[in-house]
Amino acid sequence: MLEIRSVRKVYDDRAVVNDVSFDVKPGEIFALLGPNGAGKTTLIRMITDIIKPDGGAITLDGVPLVNSERSRISYLPEERGLYRKVPVLDALSYIGELKDMGAGKARAQAVALLEEFGLAAWAKKQVSALSKGMQQKVQLCSALIGDPRLLILDEPFSGLDPVNVQILEDVLRRRREAGCTVILSTHQMNKVEQQCDRALMINRGHMVLYGTVREIRQQYAEHAVMVEGGEVPAGLPGVKSVERVNGFTKLSMERGSQAESVLRALLERGVSVKSFAPVVPPLEDVFVHVVTTGAGLDKGRSGPPTVDEELRIGGAR
Repeated sequence: MLEIRSVRKVYDDRAVVNDVSFDVKPGEIFALLGPNGAGKTTLIRMITDIIKPDGGAITLDGVPLVNSERSRISYLPEERGLYRKVPVLDALSYIGELKDMGAGKARAQAVALLEEFGLAAWAKKQVSALSKGMQQKVQLCSALIGDPRLLILDEPFSGLDPVNVQILEDVLRRRREAGCTVILSTHQMNKVEQQCDRALMINRGHMVLYGTVREIRQQYAEHAVMVEGGEVPAGLPGVKSVERVNGFTKLSMERGSQAESVLRALLERGVSVKSFAPVVPPLEDVFVHVVTTGAGLDKGRSGPPTVDEELRIGGAR
């Protein structure tokens, strides 16, 4: 649906987005990740045609992005903004009209969105009378009005309690089922693991990770397994160290050994095995590792590091 090809943006002789290329598929929830100052907001502003790239191309459904396409894209920025002295329903209806909706249709859809988010009772209250979390939900309604085909959300979970986080997740799930494509920019890696199909991570303007969330985590998997069950005997073939971790036993394997052979050795020695799984780090650990080691940034190259490069810089393999 969305194609980014070799996009570049330079400020004061510094490339804040440097040769970034990726695709967003129809109907997926795609994560855009990176530390503060990585270039995410600049990239989003180019996708929404707020600023122009200095190089490369952005296409939507194969057509170059132009002003006429803006109504198909909705953007919720991290810096929120609502008309505080206006009734909630009027504020949403006005935003709908700005998106080329007729007044009647905009008002009807605003009412439906307020009901979906549990805000119907507040429709005639001024925005300033709402709590921070409720204002955040109104802001989300403003992004959803007009049935955008591409929805870009920057830190949408900020300010929401767990109940309202669940409401937002359900809303995103329903929008996705209806054919909406979502780009989610967040620092909450657990939400990325739960919600997103694929992810791109940029650091200092360069691509450093790109793929499915599962592939990215697997790329940094340790050469180890976690076992739950009976006591693991010493001298197990293919195992170089044994460590107890939160009621489990972590077996670090020798280079070249396979998990299947380790499991077979455990069973042959009569060890009761309740669970046996490779040690795969959570996405948050991958994020921290990539940022702190500068993985993917050596020699100015964009794109994910190779296996050999990860070993060289001290990766977890």
